[in-house]
Amino acid sequence: MKQAFLKKIYQAHQQPKAFPGSKEVELFLTDLLQFLFPELNTIRFASPLEVETRFNQLKLDFEKLLIKTEACQRNSVMSVCQCFFSGLDEIYEKCLEDSRAILEGDPAAIDEKEVIRTYPGFFAIAIYRIAHLACSLDVPYLPRIFTEFAHGKTGIDIHPSATIGRRFCIDHGTGIVIGATTKIGDDVKIYQGVTLGALSVDKSMARQKRHPTIENNVVIYSGATILGGETIIGHNSIIGGNVWITRSVAPFAKIYYSAKGNQKILDTNLKK
Repeated sequence: MKQAFLKKIYQAHQQPKAFPGSKEVELFLTDLLQFLFPELNTIRFASPLEVETRFNQLKLDFEKLLIKTEACQRNSVMSVCQCFFSGLDEIYEKCLEDSRAILEGDPAAIDEKEVIRTYPGFFAIAIYRIAHLACSLDVPYLPRIFTEFAHGKTGIDIHPSATIGRRFCIDHGTGIVIGATTKIGDDVKIYQGVTLGALSVDKSMARQKRHPTIENNVVIYSGATILGGETIIGHNSIIGGNVWITRSVAPFAKIYYSAKGNQKILDTNLKK
């Protein structure tokens, strides 16, 4: 029994490595975030030349990750790397908008520096945006490894394939789940414990839209569960805590549970 088991393990280890080790990926992400946001470290660049040198080193590091990712075509690694770093400018600006949205949405926040340095919501969103950029370039494995790194650090699970608009605000954040085909508009705020998930997890639905669409200017309070690819939360809506939604919600709706006697009743401003 023991020898048969050890043989299976040995055979598994004879397979070629499919992707780089976790430590390599985490080091690249940490270095990239510290390059973009000096609030995360004590290093300060003394000249534009130092910035350019560090930028070029990060490109080399990412190229190495791509080369170690077996599913990447070697002849496209340079092109993907170039496109990824060309897209960082926009990602950086979006992240700064996110930090301002978090600052404006949280009375306890002192300034953007505090948000960037300490807020798990900002950390998870920043890594999601980096991962989504890689995902849009059809990079295999790495985007999910990126977001799982953030998931482990923050308890916030955002699939890199999800589409999220500008000025996204996550408050507290622990326990948030955002599925792969979720679409979120601009100026959306989500609290801890929110699930944007699928009604079914059948494997045959892998290429279908399974997760909800959240339009612009929506607030979703803690513990809310919103499921289904056809479910649309209309713009300027407020979704109260702990509600369970599987149907679309009209714009400007307020959905919440209200206690009447021993019964809890859901506001029925839902699309039929």
